[in-house]
Amino acid sequence: MKKPHLLTLCFALLSAAASADVDHVEPPSWWVGMHAPRVELMLHGSGLAALTPRIASDLPGVRLVGSSAGTANYLFVDLEIAPEARPGAIRIELLDHDTVREHVDYTLAARAPGSAERRGFDSHDAVYLVVPDRFANGDPSNDNAPGLGDPADRRKPGGRHGGDLAGLAQHLDYIAGLGFTQVWPTPLVENRQPAYSYHGYSATDLYRIDPRFGTNAQYRDFVAAARAKGLGVIQDVVPNHIGSGHWWMRDLPLPDWVNVFPQYTQTNHRHSVQADPYAAPSDLARLVDGWFSEQMPDMDSHNPHVATYLAQNAIWWIEYAGLSGLRVDTYPYSDKAFLAQWSKAIMDEYPHLGMVGEEMSDRPELLAYWLRGHHNADGYTSSLPALMDFPLYGALREALIEPEGASFGRGWGRLFEAQLGDVLYPEPERLFLLDGNHDTNRIYSALGKDANLVRMALAFIATTNRTPQMFYGTEILMESPVERDDGLVRADMPGGWRGDRIDAFTGAGLSAPQREMQDFVRRLFNWRKTSRAVAEGKLMHYDPQGGVYVYFRYLPNAEKVMVVLNKNRGPVRIDTRRFAEMLDGGSVGVDVLTGREVALGRELEVAGRGTMILEVREMGR
Repeated sequence: MKKPHLLTLCFALLSAAASADVDHVEPPSWWVGMHAPRVELMLHGSGLAALTPRIASDLPGVRLVGSSAGTANYLFVDLEIAPEARPGAIRIELLDHDTVREHVDYTLAARAPGSAERRGFDSHDAVYLVVPDRFANGDPSNDNAPGLGDPADRRKPGGRHGGDLAGLAQHLDYIAGLGFTQVWPTPLVENRQPAYSYHGYSATDLYRIDPRFGTNAQYRDFVAAARAKGLGVIQDVVPNHIGSGHWWMRDLPLPDWVNVFPQYTQTNHRHSVQADPYAAPSDLARLVDGWFSEQMPDMDSHNPHVATYLAQNAIWWIEYAGLSGLRVDTYPYSDKAFLAQWSKAIMDEYPHLGMVGEEMSDRPELLAYWLRGHHNADGYTSSLPALMDFPLYGALREALIEPEGASFGRGWGRLFEAQLGDVLYPEPERLFLLDGNHDTNRIYSALGKDANLVRMALAFIATTNRTPQMFYGTEILMESPVERDDGLVRADMPGGWRGDRIDAFTGAGLSAPQREMQDFVRRLFNWRKTSRAVAEGKLMHYDPQGGVYVYFRYLPNAEKVMVVLNKNRGPVRIDTRRFAEMLDGGSVGVDVLTGREVALGRELEVAGRGTMILEVREMGR
């Protein structure tokens, strides 16, 4: 189908120096010493397309290398910043022939020491996912903001509830105390939508934190506070689409800034056509160009200005806020040439950054297609280090609820076989293995409200060769309908609001099973931080037998961890001689969950619905 064609000072300088007719300058600041020598500014204001830019103040190493007009009120300005350039400000004058009509003072800041070499996240980490609006309301005064609509009302499952950055900051000790090393909030940028704005995936200003969450400066302070407690912050970004309330939709920068059709056209959600060698071009175009929903206009990432804007936006937030990485929403919905360019631009700036994409598919070959280092038959090359491991997530959930022995590939056999998908992944340990997230039902409900099965799931997620991710509230057995219901899945964290009768953060009012699960999570993930075998080791697993699944994580001639998961309702005894590759006659194990020492030379008893994680010690070592 044919489409028509860092600083707080930075913001203070910009707002003071830009004339009233320059409404937006994006990115609002930049840095010297970046890997890419160029930055493209998008200026918006009345009649700017007709003006010619020039640099009026001299800053050695910075020069204007080009400009192009957008629609009537947009001007794109390209700056080149040499490696030797020093921090400072430049004045960009906008001329109508020889007359200066407008000007912008633009700041080029110094980068934080070690910024390019920042360590992101990997299998050493454990990630805690929160929906900020539903986690904790630390500042009730910002529950509503003038002109943004969608007033806060906790009685509405699909409405805003008032959670914010202040609430998140107040409970960083809680998150770190559970043993997590990274926190991933769902998107925090402005969502000026009339309804359902709380989830954050309909951005209306990509350079502004939603005032109902806080300010840009508060976000940067939150990241710094998290870092001081040993927590990295992952920003959720959405390069595929924006919200229908974005100010662009009243005045597009270019006619093809978003994908436009004669009538509303929704994406077909057919992810496979990105990699399918037989896919019809029209089906691929429908996936990539169609809108995710009527409230989510699709960015036209074929347009080079759009591609540059989106890459710079992600880089700006990383640098400005000090992020450890990105979670990338709706990854396969964008043009794949753009995704290759976008991911490379970010990883070139930050070679050790964490970045994980969402490919919500149960097909390992689709995940592999997008991964860095995977050799695709069509020659497609990506720089994306990781994806959410939905294939293994699905197999784990099914394995826990299916009866054993019904067929070879059911129950534990399903999980055992599913891990064959790792032959496709260049770095399987970087994939995020999740218990659930904001788009799934709650694992406690999905597993029939069996807390022992939840323990098994979390034990597997924490000890297999993946980067574990847990959804807030799992630690207190939060529930949801089994059928998807976003508002109820994303329920308020008890204790996050003044007057809450139950408080997950202090434990007040929690039931005994809730407190037990919270203690289990705390022991499990704090122990995980100490285990090199789990973070770095190899995996060896054994064919499940009799409803028991056993596997080992190990570093040759060093640490070794044995995991035993028993789905049977009654206790079982297993013959440990079967695991002779991993155990010898003198092996003993220390259960990291109880501290109990057990002999592993011949037989091991495992409680019904029991989970054992054993640090293995061998005779003479």
